[in-house]
Amino acid sequence: MALPHKPPLLPQLARPAKQLPVGEGWAYEPKWDGFRAIAFVDGADVYLQSRSGKPLRRYFPELTFPEGRYVLDGEIVLFDAEGRQDFDALGQRIHPAESRINLLAEQTPTTFVAFDLLALEDESLLALPQRERRERLIAFISDPLQLCPSTEDPAEAEPWLEDREGVIAKRQDAPYAPGKRVGMSKIKRVRTIDAVVMGWRPGKEPGTVGSLILGLHDADGTLRTVGHTSGIKAADKKTLPAKLAPYETGERGQGDPSRWDNARDLEWVELRPELVIEITFDHTSNDRIRHGTKLVRWRDDKKPEECGMDQLKS
Repeated sequence: MALPHKPPLLPQLARPAKQLPVGEGWAYEPKWDGFRAIAFVDGADVYLQSRSGKPLRRYFPELTFPEGRYVLDGEIVLFDAEGRQDFDALGQRIHPAESRINLLAEQTPTTFVAFDLLALEDESLLALPQRERRERLIAFISDPLQLCPSTEDPAEAEPWLEDREGVIAKRQDAPYAPGKRVGMSKIKRVRTIDAVVMGWRPGKEPGTVGSLILGLHDADGTLRTVGHTSGIKAADKKTLPAKLAPYETGERGQGDPSRWDNARDLEWVELRPELVIEITFDHTSNDRIRHGTKLVRWRDDKKPEECGMDQLKS
């Protein structure tokens, strides 16, 4: 490829923050629930690179890019029939069989959401401030690419903390720094719910709890597993086995197979569904808590049957 930059080019990353940074010089974008990717386009030749520098193109043959010579930073996102981002379905697109990839490309097509322009023709744009790169991106973007929304008003960005995965805040005077956590902050959407403790998995150290299996009741009263929390204080991990022992049923539960680590032991010790905890989390997918969970407190005042799936919708 005859471009100013060639793969691998690691993307600029964001530092975690608890609140939106405010003041002059910030721009805000919604945080996407997909695969970060850098697209290198030289005429009809397209190379897609993952956040870690690995090739992605073979998994997304349906993605098309306007012909030209440019490098884009963006996110590969899969929207369901209702327009919601579906990370679980997106994960299924990483498959070794070409026939399966082609089938899923038709059934669950993806979209490339662009949020930065890193090179155009023979010009590298990395040294330009973010404000100028954004202006160049707006002038450049065309179908079928999707332009990431952006605002300079923190009040307009606040709703993204409620109905998106969070917000990415960017310094408008910052150049693009590949692979570095500078000039950008990420504020994740954090929610709190009450969940039933359905079981526990042993920790790495003998005699400790590694994680708690979480459950919620659906509309007909059925208790369903919705994920787990390993965000437990070290001291509590040592004392929890004794606390949980009276509730053990003698049975074992089995989690969903891990797509990323088939060797992982997902068996857990089943408990009577009588204990309730309050947790915080920052992400769900298909009514399952995916990551970012932390144990806040035990809810002795809350009945297990009051812990419903509706909490994930709020």
